[in-house]
Amino acid sequence: MEILFTKLHENGNDFIVIDEWEHVVIPDDMKAQFAASYCDRRFGIGAEGVIFLKHSEKSDIHMRLFQPDQSEAGMYGNGIRCLAKYAFDAGYVKGTCTVDTLAGPVGVDMAYRDDTFVATISMPTPKFGRPEIPAKGDGEYREHIGVFEVYAANTGVPHAVVLVDDLETVNVEALAPPVRHHDSFTKGANVNFVQKTGDDSIRIRTFERGVEGETLSCGTGATASAAVVHHLGMMGDIVKVETGGGSLVIYLQGGTKMEGPAETVFSGTIRF
Repeated sequence: MEILFTKLHENGNDFIVIDEWEHVVIPDDMKAQFAASYCDRRFGIGAEGVIFLKHSEKSDIHMRLFQPDQSEAGMYGNGIRCLAKYAFDAGYVKGTCTVDTLAGPVGVDMAYRDDTFVATISMPTPKFGRPEIPAKGDGEYREHIGVFEVYAANTGVPHAVVLVDDLETVNVEALAPPVRHHDSFTKGANVNFVQKTGDDSIRIRTFERGVEGETLSCGTGATASAAVVHHLGMMGDIVKVETGGGSLVIYLQGGTKMEGPAETVFSGTIRF
């Protein structure tokens, strides 16, 4: 059987999209293993997740996203931008739509600005309470883990946020796992190292659970990082976030939103 796929990225965070608009392509009980196989960068296509685009009974489109470790992600801001671009280019949606995810419906506004596709995603309201992250204990999350003071927020998925003076000196692959697996996080956490670069700007590096490594960009991580520095009174309502793959803008007033680009890389077929 030949399966059509399209690979897209946003700021270097790359995804494989499988179009199931008309019919099921990969049976549900095989989707996780499919992602594990084809996200592999040596023996597969290479990606940080596989997105399955489907019809939705509640929204304009439905998204299921499986990661290389076979887990299904509840919310993935960058993945939604890729999904939105694919659906927009295919004519399934117009300039505004809602996407049904495990974390609930997500609103998207999108358009081409010159030759660049830009989408603004309505993100979940950041939650800072330990039960909502989820993490052990009560109150807002603030823990000393190793040499770091760690904050946390849930922006659809749990994110730890570590403020540092110089990102260049941070060995993410070595320093993130003790935070990611700390027993205070009941379901683990993504880890963001954050450096303030201006009055309303930060630069981040993100270690993603599920991927189990550093990624060039993470939308929920950018949102969580911006939300934490805003919550701490360090920045205003609009925060520019520089990731390894490019820039995002996070809006934190009148609802939480994330703005950024998405780009199609290539399409092809898989013999499955």
